[in-house]
Amino acid sequence: MRLSRFACLLLPLAILGLARAAEIPGRLPPGIQPKPHVRLISLGGTISGTAKERLNVTNYGAPRLSPEQWIAELPDLALYARVTPEDLRPGGEPAVSDTAHWLKVARRLQEIAADDSIDGVVITHGTNIMVETGYFLSLTVDIKKPVVMVGAQRPWTALSGDGPLNMVNAVRVAATPAAAGKGVLHAMNQNVFPIRDVTKTSAYRMHTFQGVDLGVIGVADPDIVKFYTAPLRRHTYRSEFLVAGLPDSLPDVEIIYGYHQTPGYLVDAMVANGVKGIVVDGTGAGAVPGTLNEALKKAQAAGVVVVATARTRGGRVQETPRRTEAKIVPGDNLPPEKARILLQLALAKGADLAGVKRVFDEY
Repeated sequence: MRLSRFACLLLPLAILGLARAAEIPGRLPPGIQPKPHVRLISLGGTISGTAKERLNVTNYGAPRLSPEQWIAELPDLALYARVTPEDLRPGGEPAVSDTAHWLKVARRLQEIAADDSIDGVVITHGTNIMVETGYFLSLTVDIKKPVVMVGAQRPWTALSGDGPLNMVNAVRVAATPAAAGKGVLHAMNQNVFPIRDVTKTSAYRMHTFQGVDLGVIGVADPDIVKFYTAPLRRHTYRSEFLVAGLPDSLPDVEIIYGYHQTPGYLVDAMVANGVKGIVVDGTGAGAVPGTLNEALKKAQAAGVVVVATARTRGGRVQETPRRTEAKIVPGDNLPPEKARILLQLALAKGADLAGVKRVFDEY
């Protein structure tokens, strides 16, 4: 059968196309850089939640999305990075609150720090204790790569859900070289905070995460991820509490909320149950209720270290003559839940009272 003149012209081009399709892709053309490799780690949270109705933003639950499903539903991620999934949820639970699991995640993150093929990390988490998990990681992992915590106030399926855009922006931050060396970051609602300085302030609103004293250090705007300042307190690669040197369990530290006539028997019960440290979330500028004084003195005599924070959630707890005399460590501007973690780590390393004071001055 004779081919037409037109077919004869097309045949070499078709053969050439097939040959090229069969080739193994070579190097990128000069001047074209590969996209950063971002590891997306799931620790669950509202961002993974689903509901049958789009207006259901509070009573959501299973089935929860896996990190593979997030990547499949957000092809937009490929515009900014090559994203690969990893699921570290503890038995499928949506929240992470077990210290043993924190240690497991910290050890995995330390492995990623040594993996030259990974440029940045995004970790999803429920918003309730996200900043506690992130603060623990920021104190225990020697890493300079960007590590970004992200979550959502509404489930993935909700009308106007914040999860998809939060995740895209978190990946953008993790893929940004300027995010390196700044410790564990928090990226939601287009704001970027150091994990030390951010707190959840509202149950359901999108703007829930705020830095009461110090504010954002960067933004994930539609055109660019831009940083303006950097955290100065010790974290990650400058920390002395790295996971490799930690025991499998941490000393027990508890929190007492200060209010009018807080009963001393709360302290007595904590000591009887073996606590090694107590954080008193004091009134005003961190004042310890007088009704706790005698019980705290007995606790200190038994070797318990006491730290004072301020329930105002703004301003530092300062060193004062009265506080020095009472041998109570000022918690600086940390909220009690973060002061508890820092005290646990300091005690795990054998810090005495002076050592605990130094730690709260530096971290």
